[in-house]
Amino acid sequence: MAKRLWICVCFMFLIIHHFHIATCFYLPGVAPEDFHKGEPLRVKVNKLSSTKTQLPYSYYSLPYCRPDHIIDSAENLGEVLRGDRIENSPYMFKMREPQMCNVVCRLILNAKTAKEFKEKIDDEYRVNMILDNLPLVVPLRRPDKESSLVYLHGFLVGLKGQYAGNKDEKHFIHNHLTFVVKHHRDPVTEFSRIVGFEVKPFSVKHEYEGEWDENTRLSTCDPHAKKLISGSEPPQEVEDKKEILFTYDVEFQESDVKWASRWDSYLLMTDDEIHWFSIINSLMIVLFLSGMVAMIMLRTLYRDISKYNQLETQEEAQEETGWKLVHGDVFRTPSNSDLLCVYVGTGVQFFGMVLVTMMFAALGFLSPSNRGGLMTAMLLLWALMGLIGGYSSARLYKQLNGTEWKKITLKTAFMFPSIVFAIFFVLNALIWGQRSSGAVPFGTMFALVFLWFGISVPLVFLGGHIGFKKPEIEDPVKTSKIPRQIPEQAWYMNSVLSILIGGILPFGAVFIELFFILTSIWLHQFYYIFGFLFIVFLILLVTCAEITIVLCYFQLCSEDYMWWWRSYLTSGSSALYLFLYATFYFFTKLEITKPVSGVLYFGYMLLLSYGFFVVTGTIGFYACFWFTRLIYSSVKID
Repeated sequence: MAKRLWICVCFMFLIIHHFHIATCFYLPGVAPEDFHKGEPLRVKVNKLSSTKTQLPYSYYSLPYCRPDHIIDSAENLGEVLRGDRIENSPYMFKMREPQMCNVVCRLILNAKTAKEFKEKIDDEYRVNMILDNLPLVVPLRRPDKESSLVYLHGFLVGLKGQYAGNKDEKHFIHNHLTFVVKHHRDPVTEFSRIVGFEVKPFSVKHEYEGEWDENTRLSTCDPHAKKLISGSEPPQEVEDKKEILFTYDVEFQESDVKWASRWDSYLLMTDDEIHWFSIINSLMIVLFLSGMVAMIMLRTLYRDISKYNQLETQEEAQEETGWKLVHGDVFRTPSNSDLLCVYVGTGVQFFGMVLVTMMFAALGFLSPSNRGGLMTAMLLLWALMGLIGGYSSARLYKQLNGTEWKKITLKTAFMFPSIVFAIFFVLNALIWGQRSSGAVPFGTMFALVFLWFGISVPLVFLGGHIGFKKPEIEDPVKTSKIPRQIPEQAWYMNSVLSILIGGILPFGAVFIELFFILTSIWLHQFYYIFGFLFIVFLILLVTCAEITIVLCYFQLCSEDYMWWWRSYLTSGSSALYLFLYATFYFFTKLEITKPVSGVLYFGYMLLLSYGFFVVTGTIGFYACFWFTRLIYSSVKID
């Protein structure tokens, strides 16, 4: 066991080293696009997003400048579920041809439009744009490290502030944008590839002489006089009857960064020391548990078995044969066995989805360049993994003397997805009530139902049929006809206490990485350290298995043979700690104030915790299942 553990540790460090130094890897088909000088570059607009409300809105929900015809870009399933709404924009660039003070449009606010802008400024909404599949970012220097940059998604709609000597707070809109397009030029072909898309937003009260027309020259910025916006100009207020001129500049900067590495700066891992600490912390937990499991296995298989008939004292007999006394009941069918089979099958299906997704993500197939790819892959894999989910539930059901495999397969196909879909439907109704672009449209909802009924359900039934046709798994010992009475247990072996203790270590192995995952989800930051995440997932798997084996052994030594459900709940209780941590994160890291946004947060975190419960619970169950079969098959019972 020690040798295997050492091999696993070496293998994990090789993987993490590979992902630490490797550059981004892209999906097949995502090819670079070459632009020659003067070729048009089309900027697309995406949703308006806010960390305060968590409710995305389409760009044109605000009265921004519009093109002649608004065209929606084709979006995949994951993009729609994320609330992305990608459309064309009036911003037009030409490769390597700088532009100064281009006027996009002129807008006269009324009471309604002024109110809409003010609400978005109050909620700190950010405008997201895309150029050549790269998101628009605002570069900021880190205060602790002046040499390094932090990239923020999109730019703020506006800011709130006060004039000098005036206590009244005003709303100012960012109406002038200085775009910076970084490109890598091939010296041979002279073609360029876009490797960066940045912006510096300004609020400027533009001035001009006379009446406004298409040929009016601005005095605040003038391409003929080469006068640029410096940021010292008076800002543009958002009030009724105010005139707003939307303008932009475009700068082109040649970069040494190649196209294949253009995401590296976006995905720069600035907290790698913390992730390494997370790995080391988790490995310490695994080593501690591995030592305990090794001691138990050594004691069980070498001392208990070899000295089974050579006991010297009654005290020794009582100590060393406690788990053997329940050999006639340890494989007795538990209460609510149908429900257990359903949850085990669901957990296997969920585990298969997570494992395959992690592997593809760690290899770079689900990079941020493929927006929505991660969520789309998870949904498709969930449907496809219905085959092993149905197989597992039916196989266990047959071992527990079940006869109606269609009934158990039906429950496996519908129970977990029905609960998730019901919660998701209620949350989607709340989002729809806020008129947010995050509301899933009818067509996408139909696609989700089709994945469920058209792919997942048939595969669950196929897997259930195959699993039930397999020969029954024989128990290593015979089950007695009369159940043995369970003696009164010590207070520390109380089932509730044991279950709650069992969930602490699996959660402890992942909680540091969980912080970064929650930050990427709710604070709209990139998460691309799937190498670390895959290692943490493997450590979670080992931790869940080992803590369940340890507690299961103590339970059997106390002559309590009701291990079936407890083994599932022991490691599954880590989901409770996950939800409690999510609650702590909500009150300490987020600034959500609106009730609907709070309901959305806790609703989605409840779904995440529920999925975590079935995965960790299933890992613990199978570990205990393997352990009990191993120790009882090694002892000859008279």
